Amino acid sequence: MHAGAACQGGALVTKVIDFRTDPSRYRHWRVEYDGDVANLYMDVDENGGLFDGYLLKLNSYDLGVDIELADIVQRMRFEHPEVKVVVMRSGKDRVFCAGANIRMLGGASHAHKVNFCKFTNETRNTFEAAEVDSGQKYICAVKGSCAGGGYELALACNYIMLTDDSTSSVALPEVPLLAVLPGTGGLTRVTDKRKVRRDRADVFCSIEEGVKGKRALDWRLVDEVVPNATFDETVDQRAKEFAAASSKPTGKGIALGPLERTIADDGSVTYSLVEVDVERDSRKVTITLKGPDAPAPSSIEQLHAQGDQSYLLRLARELDDAILHLRLNEAELGLVVFRSQGDPEAVLAHEKLLTDNEGDWLAREILQFWKRVLKRVDVTSRSLVALVEHGSCFAGVLAEILWAVDRSYMMEGEFEGDNRPIATVTLSDVNFGRFPMANDLTRLQTRFLGEPGAVEALKGKIGEPLEAEDANAAGLVTEIFDDIDWDDEIRIFMEERASFSPDAMTAMEANLRFAGPETMETRIFGRLTAWQNWIFQRPNAVGPDGALKRYGSGVRGDYNMERV
Repeated sequence: MHAGAACQGGALVTKVIDFRTDPSRYRHWRVEYDGDVANLYMDVDENGGLFDGYLLKLNSYDLGVDIELADIVQRMRFEHPEVKVVVMRSGKDRVFCAGANIRMLGGASHAHKVNFCKFTNETRNTFEAAEVDSGQKYICAVKGSCAGGGYELALACNYIMLTDDSTSSVALPEVPLLAVLPGTGGLTRVTDKRKVRRDRADVFCSIEEGVKGKRALDWRLVDEVVPNATFDETVDQRAKEFAAASSKPTGKGIALGPLERTIADDGSVTYSLVEVDVERDSRKVTITLKGPDAPAPSSIEQLHAQGDQSYLLRLARELDDAILHLRLNEAELGLVVFRSQGDPEAVLAHEKLLTDNEGDWLAREILQFWKRVLKRVDVTSRSLVALVEHGSCFAGVLAEILWAVDRSYMMEGEFEGDNRPIATVTLSDVNFGRFPMANDLTRLQTRFLGEPGAVEALKGKIGEPLEAEDANAAGLVTEIFDDIDWDDEIRIFMEERASFSPDAMTAMEANLRFAGPETMETRIFGRLTAWQNWIFQRPNAVGPDGALKRYGSGVRGDYNMERV
C-alpha cells in the first residue's frame, strides 16, 4: 500500500492518515447529551498523538484530535438533531486548551503543517456555521488558560464565556513565541467577527500572557465574564436559555455507520459510489462518481428509513473522505480528474426529494453537507479538471463540480464504439443559490462575474439536458472535442499540467478560484493561509535556530531581521 509521509520528531514516518472514526474510538473528546443541550468535553489523551515523538500535554492537539472533533460535529447534526446548544468545555483542571502541539508542528513536514491547518480551518468553519445552517448554537465555556489554537476553537463558537479568576485568560501568542501566525482563523476572526479595534488587536496578538476578565470583555474578545464561583451554573443556565429561544425543528436522528473502502497496492481507493484511480507515473488521480444504484425514495419517510445509505448522503460522505485522503496521503498526485457515470435523471430525482422537503431536518442536513463538501473541493490545492463524457451524470448538485474545477472538457457528438448515452449537463434549482462558495456567491455567479445576465438566462434552461454545443454556448464547460480530437487534446492538457511547478500552480489556482467579494472565509483560506504557508518555510520559524524549533528550550529564536 502506498502511504503518505510526514516528518515527526525529526524522523520520516510513513503512515496512512485515516479520517474515518466513530465514538467508540475517541481518545480525546467525550460528549454528554442532556435533551436539547450537549456538553462537549475536550480531554486530550497526552499519549494519544497521531505520530510518535511528542506528548499532547495541556489539552494541546494534533490532526488526530481534530479528526475526532470533525466527526463529532458531523454526528451532532445527523445523529442528534434534537440538540440545539453545544457547550464546549475542558475536561482538564486549570487549562482550557494550549492550542496546536508545538512539538508536533516543529517536527512535521511542511505539507503536513499546511494541510493540518486547512483541515482545522474547515472543522472550525463547520461548527461556526452550525447555528445558521442547522440551528445548533455553540457556546465555549473557558476556564483556565485558552491560548493559540485553543482560543481559535473558542473564536469559532457562537458565544464565548470566560471565568473571572487569576488563571483564566485568552491569548494568541504565536507571533511573539513561535514566529508563526494563529493558523486557524484567529487573526481574521478577531478583526472581522469579533470586530476588535485594530490597535487593541495589535496589542493582543503581540503579548504572550493573554488578556483576562473584564478587559477581555471590554475588548470584545469574549461575550460574557462570570465569577468563578458561579461559572458552571451560569454556563448551564445560558445554554438552557439559548435552547429555549431556538426554533430549530427536531426529529429522530440517523446513525452514521462505518464508511467502507478498499485501498489497493497502487494506492487506488474503492468506495461503493466513488472510485479513486491512481496513476503515479503521471502524478494524476481520477475520481469517478457513480450515479444512483437504486430509485429515489418515494417519500421523505423512506429517506429516513434508508438513513446513511441514501444515495446523496452516501456519495457525499465517500467523496469527502476521498478528498481528505488525497490531501494528506498523496501529496505528489497534483492533478485530480473528476468523472461521473450514471443516469442524470436519477440524480435529479434523488435531489428533488430533498429540495421538495426542505422543512425536514434530514433533507436539509444532506443539502448542507453537500455545501461543505463542495467547499472542500474548492480549497483543495490540486489542479482540478472535469471530463464530461458520454454516460456521465453531471446534473444538479453534481454539476456544481464542473464549476468548482479549474477546467472542464466535454465530449461532442457520437464516438465510434461508444454506446453510452450522449454527454449532457443538466441544471437544476440548486445551482442558483443552494451551494454558495466561500465568497458567498454561487459557482455560476463566480464563473460569470462579468456577465451577471448570463446567470439569469441560464435559469431558463433548468431541467434541460444540454449537449456539448449548447453547454459550450452557455459557457458551462471550457472546451468541447469530438471523437477525432478528444484523446489527443486531453492527453496534451494533462501532460502539460503535470509538468508545471506545483508551487506556482497552487498559487495560481488559489488566486483564480475566488473572484468577487472578499469574506471572512476567503480571508481565512486565502490571505491567512497564504501567509502561514510562507512563514512555515522561513528559517525564522522553522529553521534549526527558528522559534518553532527552539520552543521550550529556554532560548529564543535567532531571527534574520530583514523585512521582505
